[in-house]
Order: sequence, then C-alpha cells, then structure tokens
Amino acid sequence: MTVASVPEHLWSVDDVAAYLWVPVETLYQWRKRKYGPPAARVGKHLRYDPNDVRSWFRQKAA
Repeated sequence: MTVASVPEHLWSVDDVAAYLWVPVETLYQWRKRKYGPPAARVGKHLRYDPNDVRSWFRQKAA
C-alpha cells in the first residue's frame, strides 16, 4: 500500500471540536439529540470521517 492510497485518518471528538470551534461536550449533546456530524463507535471511542464532518458543516452553512 502506498502513502497515496492510505485513507485520511479518522478524527476524534477533540479533532472535530477543534475544527468546528465548539466544546467537546457540545458534540456529545448533539449526538444525544441526533444532531451534528455522523460518528461511529470504535470500541469505546467515537470517530468521525473528516469528509462527513466537512460535508455536514457545508450543509449547515448553506
């Protein structure tokens, strides 16, 4: 596998909070309300696809 074919790494809650400039707790509240960018559990951790986060943000900003 070449570096070019390696997918972009998944973002943690901290990464998404920094990208959106919101507190981490806001992301957890949004998730409980079924709002916010889609996330998936990997073990006990939430992970976000950066492309999904960017797409969700563009939809909300439009």
